[in-house]
Parts: sequence; structure tokens; C-alpha cells
Amino acid sequence: MRKLPIRIRSSTFVAAAVLVVSCWTPALAQETHTHGPGTGVQGLTLNAGQKWATDEHLRKAMGRIRDGMNPSIREIHQGRLATPKYAGLAKLADDEVAYMVANCKLEPKADAQLHVLIAAILEGADAMAGKIKQVTRQQGAVKVIGALENYGMYFDDPGWKPLAH
Repeated sequence: MRKLPIRIRSSTFVAAAVLVVSCWTPALAQETHTHGPGTGVQGLTLNAGQKWATDEHLRKAMGRIRDGMNPSIREIHQGRLATPKYAGLAKLADDEVAYMVANCKLEPKADAQLHVLIAAILEGADAMAGKIKQVTRQQGAVKVIGALENYGMYFDDPGWKPLAH
């Protein structure tokens, strides 16, 4: 299995440093797969068969990422989303991850699972921003979409609405 490095942007440097120091897990660097039936993020598990608890800050941030991605899903899948829109989605994802890291307070095991999703979101955001030349912006968006879908499968968010495909 190929492992991808995590790139930390200056806008999220402090938040990312807190993330790494507070709860490093080897799963952070694991690669995600494209979304779809039967796919998941490597390293994600349920909490003894149950979804992981969330807090208000996590639910807000993930909801804002979902709400930002949702209107563009059709254009993303059709390969027609304009570069400036990808850049806007990348900035949204970066900003919301920084908010999560600064404000979210989960128990350590749930936090470790969240870090797996955060790594996928940051990698996807970097690709959408054009910072990873080996990965298209579309592939980056698909990575973020996959992380959002996995959030709904692994985290208990009563208000979570699946993405519209």
C-alpha cells in the first residue's frame, strides 16, 4: 500500500501542530480510496460496532464542508468544475479543518479516528488547490467526498445528511 505524505499549509500550521502533538496516529498517513459502495478510508473502525461520538464543533465543520461540496458534486463527477471553484472548495476544507482542530474535543479513540478523516480531507484539499501535481483537482475533490461519506458511516451525527449524488 502506498502512503501519502501530509502537507501542512501555513494557514493551518498551528492547528495542524496541535493535531499532531495531541494525538498522533500512524493511520494519519494512510491513503484513502475513492468513494462508492464498499469503499472506505484505510484505518477507520467503529467503536465496538457503534459510531463514534461527535461534538458540536465537529458537526458544524463537517456540515459546512458537506454543504460547500454538495452543489458541485455533479460538475466534479463530470469533470466540468472550474479551477477557481476547486480552489474555493480547497480553502473551505482547509478553514474547516483548522476550526475542527482548534475547537473539537473528542475522547482519544474517537479523536484518532477523526484524524484519519482529517488527513484525507487535507490531502484532497491540497489536490483541489493544485498543490499535488500527481493528483488531479477532480481526484482531490473525490477524496474529500469520500471522507465526508465515511464521516457519516463512522461518526454519530444525528443531523448528518448524505451527499447528493
